[in-house]
Amino acid sequence: MDSQRILADFFKKTWPYYVVSISLHLLASVVQVNFPRVLGRFTDELKADALTMDGVVRYGWILLAIGAGYALIGGLAQYLVMWTGRFFEYMNRRKLYVHFTTLSERFYSSHGVGKLLSYFMNDVTAVRESISMGVNQTAGASMLLLSTVAMLALTDAPIGLILACIFPLLLIPVVVAWFGPLIKRRSMLVQEALGAMTESAEEQFGGIRVTKKFAMEQVMAARFGETVERIRERQLRLVRVSSFFQSLIPFLGAVSLVIALGAGGYLTIRGDITLGSFVALTLYVRMLTGPLQQIGNVINVVQRARASLERLNDLLSKRADILEIEAAAEVAMEAATIEVRDLTYTYEGDEDALDSGQHRSREGDKASPGNGDPRERGDRDARLEQRRPREGERGDAEASRRRPALQGIDLRVPAGTTLGIIGRTGSGKTTLMKLLLRTYDPPPQTVFIGGEDVRRLSLRNLREGIAYVPQDGFLFSSTIRENIAFYKRDSALSEVERAARLARVYDNIVAFPDRFETRLGERGVTLSGGQRQRTSLARGLIKDAPILILDDSVSAVDTVTETAIMETIRELRQGKTTILIAHRISAIRHADQIIVMDEGVIVQRGDHASLLAEDGLYRTLHELQEEGTLQHGTGN
Repeated sequence: MDSQRILADFFKKTWPYYVVSISLHLLASVVQVNFPRVLGRFTDELKADALTMDGVVRYGWILLAIGAGYALIGGLAQYLVMWTGRFFEYMNRRKLYVHFTTLSERFYSSHGVGKLLSYFMNDVTAVRESISMGVNQTAGASMLLLSTVAMLALTDAPIGLILACIFPLLLIPVVVAWFGPLIKRRSMLVQEALGAMTESAEEQFGGIRVTKKFAMEQVMAARFGETVERIRERQLRLVRVSSFFQSLIPFLGAVSLVIALGAGGYLTIRGDITLGSFVALTLYVRMLTGPLQQIGNVINVVQRARASLERLNDLLSKRADILEIEAAAEVAMEAATIEVRDLTYTYEGDEDALDSGQHRSREGDKASPGNGDPRERGDRDARLEQRRPREGERGDAEASRRRPALQGIDLRVPAGTTLGIIGRTGSGKTTLMKLLLRTYDPPPQTVFIGGEDVRRLSLRNLREGIAYVPQDGFLFSSTIRENIAFYKRDSALSEVERAARLARVYDNIVAFPDRFETRLGERGVTLSGGQRQRTSLARGLIKDAPILILDDSVSAVDTVTETAIMETIRELRQGKTTILIAHRISAIRHADQIIVMDEGVIVQRGDHASLLAEDGLYRTLHELQEEGTLQHGTGN
């Protein structure tokens, strides 16, 4: 989607309002330009001693009617344009959110929440101001200018005098061509700085508890102050240009007025034009100053909006890398066997990309061009060139840099069985689950559910058939009941309570004054870490999906509670596929099949008894954990 398309979709829905508004602006301008004409006639009659008291009253009512008519008609025209501007905000903020929901986890790993909020708040608002205030003032100013010039031509002022008065206005396009691109470039820098500040603020507020515990308020305030200072510097650079630009256009209008007063006054003294024509001429030229000021404001706003429009264009042009094929297959997840066949997976991208969280799948292994400042990309390319190994070293260096996250994984989980996965941190356990859920795309013909390649399954069929409970236990800023019933919004309270009991969090919830209607703070900070995990677990259990994945989902609870939860899950999940990922052997010891992962490879597989019987990582972990339990129990 490009910027022209953004506006085309909007104007396609709102063009009748703009037609009506512009027509009303034209009518309002026609009404207003009669003001100097009527005042000129009043002056001529006054000079000729032909003005009576009835004439004064008549002229007063005429001028009042002109003012009232202009206010009513112009006000209605302005309301219509402002209404369409708010509709633009409504339409495009919804469009942005829907677009965000289509993007994959890879996009969010490299874009902070603050920057995304900046698109919603700053960029959409800047474009809205352009198409509401901009269209409103442009229409009103343009119609008034045309009407004023037309009425000037109808006066008895010589054509040469009229041309001399409007000559300075012909310099406006030159001024716009010079300042416009400069304002746009500096506006782009301001918007980027605002996005960085929003991202920094979001991070600072999210970590405020850590900041206070370490007494680092001054350091974090200084760090945030740097982003605010960057905005101030860039805004001042923009203001210097835009202020000079906005003052230059009215100055041209003032030059026109000086010409009208000087040349018109000279011709009036000579008797070439009447005093009434001179008054009308100066008022018409004076009327040009207001529209010129408005046009200057509009050009300023439009140039800023163009920068925001380009940012929105860039965002909306991003496409999800997890795509569903046409005529995607669906399988019965209840009877689906999970198979992984010779899966080797590498997060794509160079070391810089990996450091910043920008991962790309192994499939294709073609790095796409990076976004951002070309100079930064050039610096990065230069650093990569310096790190590039010589001919004799190329193979080892490339192998080290492109080490797979998973390598040669073969696995079969029959329907209705339980798989336990254990391994050191960073061994690839969660990566395997992300490929199963297609939050990252696995290589073709490597991951199957029900005999179908997950890349050929419909995303809805795949993800509705799996309940995934992550370790972090993210909760929304709503009630506990709404969090547990997140997937099944129409769940009765009894169902929610049952899920809470199964997750061993019911007693904690009913201890709150509002029980299940207790509203949680941001990210569920009202609850402790263990309570958040168990509430998240209840959300997964109430889904009652054919496949349940617990990704170290009880790591924050004590051993006694963990044992009770795992016993409940064993009973509840009889005949259903369950995958348990854990660091503690006690959480997976009853699984039908256990795999041990280390550095992206399955190094052991079997059940609890067989793995203990052989020398390997599983027995080592078991001995370490049992020793820690014994020491804790004896007080050593």
